[in-house]
Amino acid sequence: MKVLQFTIPVAHEKNILVQKEHLPHFYPHFHRHDEIQLTWIQRGKGTLIAENSMQTFRSNEIFWLASNQPHVFKSDMEGKITPEEKGVQSLTMYFNPNGKLAPVFELTELKKISLFIRKFSNGFKVPDHHVTEIGRLMADVERAQGARQFMYFLSLLSSLQSLPDLQPLVSGSQLSSVNDVEGIRIGNIYDYIMKNYDTDIMLEDVARHANMTPQAFCRYFKKHTRLTFVTFLNEVRIHEACKKLSGGINDNISTIAYQSGFNSIATFNRVFKSITGRAPREYMREMAEG
Repeated sequence: MKVLQFTIPVAHEKNILVQKEHLPHFYPHFHRHDEIQLTWIQRGKGTLIAENSMQTFRSNEIFWLASNQPHVFKSDMEGKITPEEKGVQSLTMYFNPNGKLAPVFELTELKKISLFIRKFSNGFKVPDHHVTEIGRLMADVERAQGARQFMYFLSLLSSLQSLPDLQPLVSGSQLSSVNDVEGIRIGNIYDYIMKNYDTDIMLEDVARHANMTPQAFCRYFKKHTRLTFVTFLNEVRIHEACKKLSGGINDNISTIAYQSGFNSIATFNRVFKSITGRAPREYMREMAEG
């Protein structure tokens, strides 16, 4: 059986790789690469998992994934997706500040940009009100060639560096480095949980899927994610519930709780508040008020 590569190869003759994609869905496997990734979601929606953290992504959002930060954009494939929302479109830039570009980032004139890159080793999302500006600069880089492209690239980094109040995608220190095989294994575990979160999934089920005993799986999962299986499962379930509560779906809270894998509304309310800091009805009201 062919093993999926955990590290994405990038064209060696290019110091800045720009990819414009029109696909049925994003690359579906948990992966990492030496290159920093800046992705502008132009069409599509789903869940971004970066290390052990997850958040919703939607059209016209921009994300910075740091060097060797494990991640996956899991496209929404089911539910109420309009014909206009089917398929994904994105503009992505890859560059490695520690590769051939390293001497450039050592220049005194680029000191602030170098500090910025080191500061955001956990990635970040571009604030919504800056997406138009940053998206325009990314489009400039995509259209240009040679020296002009590099000038636009530096202008883009300078603009990103000057943005205030950027919030990392992941809080705390980075997860310990994992090799390709372990990355694929963790990605398969994440994928299994996200496909089965709405069922009565048990520890024994996911451990069997990972070909481990429950005890070995608990140790393995906690070591590589810093989360217990139950904690991660609850975060997936609440994340999916939040998408339903904020997505204009007319189901009541009880229905959404059961659709999200909870077998009791009391448990749902308790877990929801412990993760989001708000009760489900309060969350719905805030989303409706914008």
